Amino acid sequence: MIFKLFRSRHGDDAVVALNARVNAAARAPALYGPGFIPDTVQGRFESLAVHAVVVLRRLRALPDPAPDLAQEFVDRLFLEIEHALREIGISDLAVPKRMKDYAKGFYGRAKSYDEALASGDDSRLVEALARNLGASHPDAPARLATYIKEADKRLADLDLAAILSATDLFPDAAAFVGGEIRT
Repeated sequence: MIFKLFRSRHGDDAVVALNARVNAAARAPALYGPGFIPDTVQGRFESLAVHAVVVLRRLRALPDPAPDLAQEFVDRLFLEIEHALREIGISDLAVPKRMKDYAKGFYGRAKSYDEALASGDDSRLVEALARNLGASHPDAPARLATYIKEADKRLADLDLAAILSATDLFPDAAAFVGGEIRT
């Protein structure tokens, strides 16, 4: 039984690579320009959450083994968040509480974004992004929603093999949110 703890899961390499690509997309500099997502720990979490949700939506819609891979992806995502919290100096005693808060926040956002994307109602997605991402300009959530909808549409055309091998799962953020927002 204890040997299960040391055995590699079937998709570990694929999950690590997928997680790295989602993290890279969530860190695109264009997303953090003036008026967009605040470049803070919370802002980075918000961006990571919305990018992860788009990937999870597609993985859960695909046949086996994609749903299992989706769970491994979430597990890896939270492992990375825990490592990041420790790296920024959160104490060992505080990490479990923070992780519980992040998990609750992630699943709430996942539900909100998933429902908004599934409904096809752009205003619901814009509202959810405005509520969660903390963009300081009123036009930013609509631009971010356009980017997220395009990412969702792009992923909808991919099967599991394509998701695992694609180098760019997300559109170029600068094409959607780039450029200065004038106040």
